[in-house]
Amino acid sequence: MGRIEGKTALVTGGSRGIGRAIAVELAREGARVAVNYASNEAKAQEVAEEISALGEKCLLVQANVGKANEARAMVDKVANEFGHLDVLVNNAGITRDSMLPKMTDEQWVEVIQTNLGGCFFCTSAAIPFMSNQSFGRIINISSMNGQVPAMGQANYSASKGGIIAFTRTAAAELVRSGITVNTIAPGYTDTDMFAAVPDVIQAQIKSKIPMGRYGHPEEIAKAVVFLVADGDYITGQQINVNGGAFM
Repeated sequence: MGRIEGKTALVTGGSRGIGRAIAVELAREGARVAVNYASNEAKAQEVAEEISALGEKCLLVQANVGKANEARAMVDKVANEFGHLDVLVNNAGITRDSMLPKMTDEQWVEVIQTNLGGCFFCTSAAIPFMSNQSFGRIINISSMNGQVPAMGQANYSASKGGIIAFTRTAAAELVRSGITVNTIAPGYTDTDMFAAVPDVIQAQIKSKIPMGRYGHPEEIAKAVVFLVADGDYITGQQINVNGGAFM
């Protein structure tokens, strides 16, 4: 029996990278998992098949979490399909990198709306379900780049720093409803998104990580499972999974 047997979970942006690892790890520990994706149904289907192979139910839900109506309808669908919603992992995120003098309004708005807005839309939709059962675990995936300067990522850094602040306030407001809210701030992690960074820059980044390597998505996923399974007395906190790159 897994550590979170019988729990239900929704992972946004769950078709690849960190989100995929989180969805699979939650299923490995016994949860029924809903995997949200924005457009790549084929990748999402791969995750569903991997979860099904573990013997757990997986529900695929397409939605752009940056659109309030889609995000809230998605949460409602998952909660109604599963009968309850215990865990929400706000992982969906995008980048639209540009130095500030060249950053467009569209680049700014799209990143803030998806990364930070999506976190709010999904959380606010999940609150009634979790409050009614006096239990909920909300884990928001931030980033080390919400804690330190990140050249060319003013929009991304602002969204991820905002998630950290949002987490603290949400935790304070929801604690008496039996809902804990925490954030995980990954450092540089070996994902498709980071693979697009030029090799020479990757080498420079790696040289500044005390552990001398990038993180693995599975290491972020294990931190999520810890908060769900063992984090009953933890709320409003951030866990940094970054190899010592930011202390």
